[in-house]
Amino acid sequence: MDSVECHSGFTYAEKPVALTWDGQRLEIDEILAAWRTPGERCFRVRTRGLRVFDLVYREAENDWQIQPVQEK
Repeated sequence: MDSVECHSGFTYAEKPVALTWDGQRLEIDEILAAWRTPGERCFRVRTRGLRVFDLVYREAENDWQIQPVQEK
């Protein structure tokens, strides 16, 4: 099951620190971008293995979406 581990301080999902993708735990090396949309927290991250992912936390569903990004 794909999942996201995050640091939560004042609010939940402040900073993703790792994700599980295809059964592999990947540590996040860098947050490339962070933004909000209504009801969502969004992050573009780079893992230590240099893979890039978009992570979206949907607050109402308490659910993460993980999408790999194809770099050009």
